[in-house]
Amino acid sequence: MPKHLEVVTSDTETPVWVALRNQAEHAAKAEPALASLLNAVILSHDNLADALTFQLARKLGDQEMRAMTAREFAADAFEDDLSIVEAAEADLKAVFERDPACKGYVQPFLFFKGFLALQTHRVSHWLWNQGRETLAFYLQSRSSEVFQVDINPAAKIGKGVFIDHGTGIVIGETAVVGDDVSMLHGVTLGGTGAERGDRHPKIGKGVLLGAGAKVLGNITVGDYAKVASGSVVLRPVPAHCTAAGVPARLVNCPTCEEPAKTMDHTLAEAVYSTSSYEI
Repeated sequence: MPKHLEVVTSDTETPVWVALRNQAEHAAKAEPALASLLNAVILSHDNLADALTFQLARKLGDQEMRAMTAREFAADAFEDDLSIVEAAEADLKAVFERDPACKGYVQPFLFFKGFLALQTHRVSHWLWNQGRETLAFYLQSRSSEVFQVDINPAAKIGKGVFIDHGTGIVIGETAVVGDDVSMLHGVTLGGTGAERGDRHPKIGKGVLLGAGAKVLGNITVGDYAKVASGSVVLRPVPAHCTAAGVPARLVNCPTCEEPAKTMDHTLAEAVYSTSSYEI
């Protein structure tokens, strides 16, 4: 790649990058029709950061913002803040480890909307912190158009996050998502009205958010908690507990030990719920 687009990483030969290249080489031999794509996106690059800037530019470039321009500011973000690349690597591992339909690293890197939308957000969040708000909002808009995932560039998202399917996810401006969180399609981390200021949820480490879950308002979902699919959560959820229903109630405490990693969406047979603990 051109000299001014080179991204310096702390360790170009990470296990994830080596595995991604090896899998891409195997896929190119097994499916010659995709060999050119695999070479352009993965095999022609020296490290994960270089390949990721190319992939994001390929997906996000349009008539208003050419792919090369998108690649330049993605490279700027990765070079300025190596933690963005480290987070991307952790996200890639999370997809592989938690999605039973994922056969390796090539699939999410090339095709999975949730992974690609999250990496787009990491670049837009960097731009936001640099005071380049208009460009950050442009990336948010493109991500919504291309991936059907709408994440405000000001939202703070940890590493090792797994966004499964991606379609219909909305994350608001003051939302915070901790490390090792898993969420499925249709999740909303939103506000409850037109109020301004700190108005969005704070999701703890290792939380599992089921498909269609809505968490609304400046409330906390504690570490290793679980929100059942289709639930509407309006009050805080304690750590290690499960919230389910509309409106949501606590249904079992404690829940499974690491719900985001086990992706265990089941509920306890015995439902423990009292009027004093409705949420």
